[in-house]
Amino acid sequence: MDNFYSALMQMFPTANTYIMAGALVFARLLGFFRFSPIFNRKDIPALVKIPLALLVTISIVPFLSPEKVMTQCDSFMLSIVLNIVTGAVIGYMAQLITLAVDSGAEMINMQMGLQSATALDPTTSAQVSILTKLISLMGILIFIQVGGVFWLFKALLRSFEIFPMYSSALPIAKLANMELLIKLSSNTLYMGLQIAAPILLATLAQDIILGVISRTAPQVNVFTLSFLFKPVIGAAILVWILPMLMNVIEDYFLSFANII
Repeated sequence: MDNFYSALMQMFPTANTYIMAGALVFARLLGFFRFSPIFNRKDIPALVKIPLALLVTISIVPFLSPEKVMTQCDSFMLSIVLNIVTGAVIGYMAQLITLAVDSGAEMINMQMGLQSATALDPTTSAQVSILTKLISLMGILIFIQVGGVFWLFKALLRSFEIFPMYSSALPIAKLANMELLIKLSSNTLYMGLQIAAPILLATLAQDIILGVISRTAPQVNVFTLSFLFKPVIGAAILVWILPMLMNVIEDYFLSFANII
């Protein structure tokens, strides 16, 4: 086997360089796929993710010119670990953008009193809220429609300029800007409240009305009425504002087109 490898190196002198570069790119893609939106979904099996990462690696490596950027690294295993961390950081920052929609869906679900309306998700083998799952899937579809997948791979390619494959020091200040992380984290709550605001206001008004009824007519069981009216009113308002809600989510995603 050693003789075959030596003969292969003599026939193709750059093969070793490209194999090492491919391993580092593949490691970065594995970390990226683990945390980035769409690709981190458990309903996409590993038998699909790994070949996809391999195909993307084969497509990317020739454009990185590894024979020009290769330097003497202290440890190949250290480079593998640093590339996995780099891909994970990029994927996590992109995931923060889509988490805003999930947080808004959770607020709507809680305010409408639908926490018990759950179903078994066969992809994750866990109980999930039906309404939260519906809004989250809608957010993922909008993210794909506005070109989110292109932004993800654009950010991944940009990372090779900030942090080359063979670097032994991770420039975390450039890779994960603190101002950007603070903005993404704060937008998770802000955007969630913006999505859930109509439902929150409607249910708040309903609680005020039921509170007035409870004070004026104590014989009326307003506690039971709240369980009846909250899901109905919330669903009606959600259907009414759904087109506007999709536009709000789309504008929110487009605001990050030049960031990630």
